[in-house]
Amino acid sequence: MMQTNELRQRLSQVESTIHDAARRCESTNGVPMAVKDSMQLLDQRIMQSNDMMQSQDESRIRQYIDDLEQIGDRAKDACEHAPEEMDSGLRDVVMQAHRELSDLKHQLH
Repeated sequence: MMQTNELRQRLSQVESTIHDAARRCESTNGVPMAVKDSMQLLDQRIMQSNDMMQSQDESRIRQYIDDLEQIGDRAKDACEHAPEEMDSGLRDVVMQAHRELSDLKHQLH
């Protein structure tokens, strides 16, 4: 497994990306509810990262990251099925959040 400090740093970076995407979802008109809902859920779940890192339980941390990545998959799928006129900058940041979660998951396994 990754070193704890490296994992914290990566989670902090992912958290920042997710917060940005969630804020943009809320402030942008015409965002499909599936995108908004999945990003809002992801934003809520990522807020638990500090508590999770305190546990030091590797399997629990892996499961937490897996769960985040699954929610990220739903956000990605929702973006891919969104109308073409959906804000491209928002689409990009949601996809970036998904990529970061996916990369983190693969590094942990």
